[in-house]
Amino acid sequence: MKSKRIACIAMAGLMAASLAGCGGSDSDNKDTAEATKATTEAAGSDSADDTTADAEGIKSYADIQLGTDFTDLSAEIKFYNNRTDMDSDDYGGKNWKQYLEDFNKEYPNIKVDVITDTNYADDALTHLQSGNYETVMCIPAVDMADLSTYFMPFGDYDTMSSLVNYSNRWLYQGQVYGVPLTATTQGIVYNKKVFADAGVTDVPKTPEEFIAALKAIKEKNPKCIPLYTNYAAGWTMGAWDDYISITATGDATYKNQKLAHTKDPFKNYGDDTHAYAVYKILYDAVSQGLTEEDYSTTDWESSKGMLNNGEIGCMVLGSWSYPQMEAGGPNADDIGYIPFPISVNGKQYASSGADYCYGINVNASDEEKQAALVFVKWMTEKSGYAYNEDSLALVPGSESKISFDGVDFFADEPALEGEEDYLNQLNSESELNVSNGGNDKIQAIIEHAANGDMSFDDIMAEWNQKWSDAQESLGIEVTEK
Repeated sequence: MKSKRIACIAMAGLMAASLAGCGGSDSDNKDTAEATKATTEAAGSDSADDTTADAEGIKSYADIQLGTDFTDLSAEIKFYNNRTDMDSDDYGGKNWKQYLEDFNKEYPNIKVDVITDTNYADDALTHLQSGNYETVMCIPAVDMADLSTYFMPFGDYDTMSSLVNYSNRWLYQGQVYGVPLTATTQGIVYNKKVFADAGVTDVPKTPEEFIAALKAIKEKNPKCIPLYTNYAAGWTMGAWDDYISITATGDATYKNQKLAHTKDPFKNYGDDTHAYAVYKILYDAVSQGLTEEDYSTTDWESSKGMLNNGEIGCMVLGSWSYPQMEAGGPNADDIGYIPFPISVNGKQYASSGADYCYGINVNASDEEKQAALVFVKWMTEKSGYAYNEDSLALVPGSESKISFDGVDFFADEPALEGEEDYLNQLNSESELNVSNGGNDKIQAIIEHAANGDMSFDDIMAEWNQKWSDAQESLGIEVTEK
């Protein structure tokens, strides 16, 4: 049954052509163009004596003292992730080779082979299904119930939440199975100069204001693409799903506790909130000619330079994209990040949470698990990776580069006990895959808007029907209107 479930998820991901940083959820594949598989080997010494975990077994994440424990541990582990851009010496920030060099200054005998993949979201599921997967990997879209089949727990939630923010991303039955590489918020990455030149000096706070800003950009500079969809990449489309919960409702319980029980979640609430308002921004922008002329020819890699150079006004992507756009050209100071243009009763909200998370192979040897725990803790607490990649603060009390003035940040509350799999089940049954690689449905919005062959309200009605049918089929009670 477990194999069947992950096979279904893998197939859905492949059909949809789906982090951030290594991160997720808005993403599932946030890096460079052609698939690469680059292995970076950390330098080590074979002469040091091996050190194993203490007599009571593997020392936990919480109990490891960095710089003191396991400095003589000799082990080799593999780390599989989606950050192919960090393989390059030309990467605008610190690359994998540099991080591993710093790691080996403290742990000279732990050899970390970094393996990257541009098609990570799909290929990671294939790795898991094969049973032959890396020691550490970014956890892909697996069922919560299957976490313990593939990954070892880091510890209980009370303990881990005191050490790592957003540690509830892969929380199941009280155990934490994933530690975030980065934590992101959801907004819009934009070119400040393009907006200013078009006379847009106030940050748009409503869909109407945002569409008006895009029109001003097009009028001022017809050669500039006001909103770039990145349709062809596929995985970039799923980013739109990430705005329908906290950002569009102001409710931290909406996604994991209420959505599954909501009747017609894609209906028009009449106040420019909820999922309807989020997706309508995209439909309206495309139908009014405020996006690229031919959505099928968009290119993810070149879009970074285009935004940096002012050929694009903005893109709807998680904050993980911010440093990549800064590194896309010589105009890093022109890049900015603003909240998504929806207000709830006059107030703006932004969701915050883990992007991709480190998971440790449950089938690894004890020596490998111990080395993996040391590596993950070092990356989280000492490497500076989260800060360098413009993440929200991961370690309580640490600093972050991103802040939205006047916007309240919330993290999605976990599902209620016994309902952890409801959203996954509904996504599978309805084939809508909300916040789970549902890229094709967002691409369909662009297609229908461009072709004018289906109204936005008809699209939403179709989605509502699929959701209702799935609720009925699964026996999930409808308690929210």
